[in-house]
Amino acid sequence: MAQRTATNRGRSPDGVRTPDDGDAPKPIRGTGLIKGLFVTLKHLLSPSITQRYPEEKPDLPARTRGVIALKEANCTVCYKCSRECPDWCIYIDAHKETHDPASGGRARSVKVLDRFAIDYALCMYCGICVEVCPFDALFWAPDFEYAEYDIVEMTHEKERLEEWTYKVLPPPPLEEGAEPPPEPEPEPPAEAAPVAPPQPAEAPATPAPPAAAPPRPAAAAPEHVEPDQETFDKVLAEELAKGTDRRVAEGRARAASVRAARKKAEG
Repeated sequence: MAQRTATNRGRSPDGVRTPDDGDAPKPIRGTGLIKGLFVTLKHLLSPSITQRYPEEKPDLPARTRGVIALKEANCTVCYKCSRECPDWCIYIDAHKETHDPASGGRARSVKVLDRFAIDYALCMYCGICVEVCPFDALFWAPDFEYAEYDIVEMTHEKERLEEWTYKVLPPPPLEEGAEPPPEPEPEPPAEAAPVAPPQPAEAPATPAPPAAAPPRPAAAAPEHVEPDQETFDKVLAEELAKGTDRRVAEGRARAASVRAARKKAEG
């Protein structure tokens, strides 16, 4: 068995002779080191393209994920961003206020934002809050220079987040050769219904003339009444004290003064 194994050494199962391990060329020692030094030498002789930061600012793309900015005017305090945040690094405080509608009716309750803060020491810049915001109140700003010496100061309030909103760049234009979005196709005009040929109409019987209706008496023109100035001033002061809008308050005071003047005129 040993002789048989030695005889078939270096042969494949098909009987074709293959080189033994001793016949394969051995690699020269230090070849990998020489290749690595050659790559190092090539980069050593090439010109440097390093930017001298902070003297030279980097030219960042328009959609760089630098920091999350807040547009407070768009926030409706729906808490969706804080609920979806996987790190729970968004803090929102708000209160409700009741405002009287300008045109009358039932008062409306609105939420007023008191605090909106993001702890960037915990934020992992996933962008989920930007995506789930239903009113586009959160944006990616390219600013990245907001490091602090204390980790507690990495929690930035809404005033700082509002400043970063003004650094949000518009999206870049389409590349050359890009296809513009397709325009909507115009709807085909509706086909007109076929018009039937006119049929000869029979002569209608002559109806009897209707009886003349008695003339209606003319309505008397409303008499012009001067508004009561005393009532006007009183109602206007009361409405303004309630916090009503001045235009609405003047309208209510004018209507009340006219009613008071008509009551005085009637007796």
